[in-house]
Amino acid sequence: MTGPAYRFGIEEEFFLADAATRGTPRSGVRGFHAAAKALLPAAERELLQSQIEIATPPATTLEEARAGLASLRRGLAEIGRVHGILVLAAGTHPGAAWDAQRPTDGSRYHDILDEVRMVGRRTLVSGMHVHVEVARPDDRVDLMNRLLPFLPVLLALSVSSPFWQGRETGLAGYRLSVFGEMPRTGLPDLFASAAEFERYVAVMVQAGAIQDASFLWWHLRPSIRYPTLELRIADSCTRVEDGVAIAGLYRCLVRAAERRPDLHAGLDGVARAVIRENLWRAQRDGVRAALIDPEAGRAVPYGEALEAVLAQISEDAAELGCGPALDAARRIAREGTSADRQRAAYAAARGEEDGTDAAGIAAVVDALARETEGR
Repeated sequence: MTGPAYRFGIEEEFFLADAATRGTPRSGVRGFHAAAKALLPAAERELLQSQIEIATPPATTLEEARAGLASLRRGLAEIGRVHGILVLAAGTHPGAAWDAQRPTDGSRYHDILDEVRMVGRRTLVSGMHVHVEVARPDDRVDLMNRLLPFLPVLLALSVSSPFWQGRETGLAGYRLSVFGEMPRTGLPDLFASAAEFERYVAVMVQAGAIQDASFLWWHLRPSIRYPTLELRIADSCTRVEDGVAIAGLYRCLVRAAERRPDLHAGLDGVARAVIRENLWRAQRDGVRAALIDPEAGRAVPYGEALEAVLAQISEDAAELGCGPALDAARRIAREGTSADRQRAAYAAARGEEDGTDAAGIAAVVDALARETEGR
């Protein structure tokens, strides 16, 4: 490989469910977290006790990332079996109640909850974050602006949150609606320069609004810990292959934006408003969405929008060895997302003799646990 390696890392958040009730775990959760800390150094606590996060080391190939995630997922599932807990990769827990959750001990978590109050207690959501190392870290604000139009396509591939509090929402990706209650979320503003972004952060810190830029929970942001641009739009992907595919696409998009400074240069308020509309469409309908093409002035089927994106990054995929990610994206668009499979499992369980809403949710939880582990 010539030029920058575009190393990347993936963070995945998971829900924990009681294996018997399929709801929020109680008795086994403390033992589960203790075992995870002892056996899996890459696993970390999250805001709520019913969640856990894993992260890969920097990778240069899709297979390296996939193998790392698969191993960590299997490890969590094995620990879960010992403690009567299921591990679920989904944007929302299908049946857990937000007001039954307990926060994790820790100063950062307590500070967040002190600031956002009930809103923080309601954020029973899990996402996938992808860091991609850029060639010139000073260009990350410009790259952030120019990559925004691709977010709806990436979101649609990831949607895995059709249920909330035991109810069908009618949306494929309800997670963003819940997380959108938090401050400083959603699309970042269009900053004219890195200096302008840094001035904004300085004002916010000086005013005591945030401790540092890690409290900007946008869909896309420059990392303060690494020389990376962090993608945060995706739901937690139920299948590890889907998460790796999205990471591979995003990696190629970062390279394409660096290779082509003209790509989406000069985005304005109209462009940002269209992106917001497309995010809503992707959130509602996933890969069944029709996304607006601002240049053509019409809505196009998701498959057509995806192919337009893949055409723009074919050179980058070849250079980075990410061809399988493009094929996997087409498979998701063709076969459906985790949200589609969850709805099918729910409908099948409710359609059985004496099937109930509770039986449907239990079937969804069980299906999520199997797919998360790779079974």
